[in-house]
Amino acid sequence: MPSSEQVIKEEILIPPYEGRSILVRKNEALIIIDVEGKQVGDFVCFNFHDAQEYVSPVHMRASLSSIRLKIGDGLYSNKRRPLMTFEQDTVGKHDFFFPACDYYRYKVDYNMEDHPNCHDNLKNSLKSYNLDHLPVPDPINFFMNNKLNDLGDYEICEPLSKPGDYVQLKAVEDVVIAVSTCSQDMAAVNGFNVTPLKLQVLSSNG
Repeated sequence: MPSSEQVIKEEILIPPYEGRSILVRKNEALIIIDVEGKQVGDFVCFNFHDAQEYVSPVHMRASLSSIRLKIGDGLYSNKRRPLMTFEQDTVGKHDFFFPACDYYRYKVDYNMEDHPNCHDNLKNSLKSYNLDHLPVPDPINFFMNNKLNDLGDYEICEPLSKPGDYVQLKAVEDVVIAVSTCSQDMAAVNGFNVTPLKLQVLSSNG
């Protein structure tokens, strides 16, 4: 959270079933807050000066040799360099393995064609920075709780995050980020209930 040397430059509340985007300048911090608890946030990040570079979970897994996020880890791009770093975490359990839910997820698995989805939420939110014409990268799913068993199979469980839990990232470059309140309300992903998230951008005080 903000230190004595930091001030909140901008704050955005993301309503349930929606997405928002924001510019985070180099050396500024981004805080993602789970307002009510048990809410996953699908997160994508683009280099503000080169939209062809973006945070890439598959490159992160290779660069970190891991499928878990730890304090000090870089959020590596498709050019294999960090665009942000992972600074603070009150939860300790996140995911960068699963794709964003999309139109086909609900159509194929639930026979629903009009359910909100994170892919479209992210794409729509990126219109503010004229990035909606680009493919939406796979996200980092903050607060998502999945378990990998000894056979290599995944079980998705309810998030461990409580009201007010957060993660804090620091921008290594000027970046545009987008976050969607995960829209999955028919599985344990968000505890069967979609709730808000809050974004705060912190800058140096003075």
